Amino acid sequence: MDKEYLPKAFNEKKLKKKEKSSKKKIIIAIVLIIFLFSGSFLIYFIMQISLNTNTPMVVVVSGSMEPNLLKGDLLFLKGRDPATIKSGTIEGKEGDIIVFDARNLPGWIHPPSDPIVHRVIDKIYDNGWLFLTKGDANPTPDDGWVPESRILGVVCGRIPYVGWVKILLTDSGLLIPLLVIVSTLLIISIIWDIVKKEDVEVEGKKKGEKQRIFNPKAKDDDSVREIELDYSKYDDFKS
Repeated sequence: MDKEYLPKAFNEKKLKKKEKSSKKKIIIAIVLIIFLFSGSFLIYFIMQISLNTNTPMVVVVSGSMEPNLLKGDLLFLKGRDPATIKSGTIEGKEGDIIVFDARNLPGWIHPPSDPIVHRVIDKIYDNGWLFLTKGDANPTPDDGWVPESRILGVVCGRIPYVGWVKILLTDSGLLIPLLVIVSTLLIISIIWDIVKKEDVEVEGKKKGEKQRIFNPKAKDDDSVREIELDYSKYDDFKS
């Protein structure tokens, strides 16, 4: 058998197998990343359906509801029939806490762009439900009435402090850039770990190691009989 051909044939075969394996792993990694991102959107979609609201989660961004709700709390919202939303009083804290969008509402002076989390202290019906709200920590009610169409949901649960990550990143303007950077680094890291496998070597250089290679002198019809070769028999492959 031509001992010069054997390592060359083995090396070429090994290289092709490794290239195919690397491509396959890269594809699997990309599919996995897509699945993770899609899974996040799927979970959010399921929450929208189960909680009956397009906005199932919000973060408290001010201290107007202290001490009951704190800045940085992650709130879970649930859609509810406006007629069933409970109204309280200015003095009491028995009204439901709602989350609403006050942008461009009549009577509101410079409303924030973020959803407002305040307690209902009164409500009336005038071709639809209107709600008067107030922050627990605020001395006076809000500027104007909130129509039912602007209500995102009623607070039904919370996780303390989790929202601080969102607040800090949003206030610093780094939320979107950081998401892009982290996603890019994650993809690069996964692909790099797959591709940086140690270079193809002729493993027969290791003394006594056996490899399966194609026999160039096979007489069978398929001409691809595999044999086991002990490279230790050849001086050129001894360590």
